[in-house]
Amino acid sequence: MTTQDQLDSLQIALQQLRSGALGVAAFSQAAMQQQSLAAALPQRFNEVLSQLLNRLESSALFTEESCSFSQQDLLDSLQLWLDKARLQLQKN
Repeated sequence: MTTQDQLDSLQIALQQLRSGALGVAAFSQAAMQQQSLAAALPQRFNEVLSQLLNRLESSALFTEESCSFSQQDLLDSLQLWLDKARLQLQKN
């Protein structure tokens, strides 16, 4: 699977997460399995993704807005990460 395929797969998984068709744990697992994508991006991308996934998993333990960060904001941040990752891959 190419890095572009992995990025596309992660985009689909995020859409499924937003719609409720995929759970947080399954999304996190899918994100962490994209090894070619992780290797193709600068280390900082992997650090940010890891932080976002940790927050997302923590937010799943609480009701929507009862924790210190909004799950919706985290999903928006993940989309931003995907958009920036796509741009970074196009530069390479």
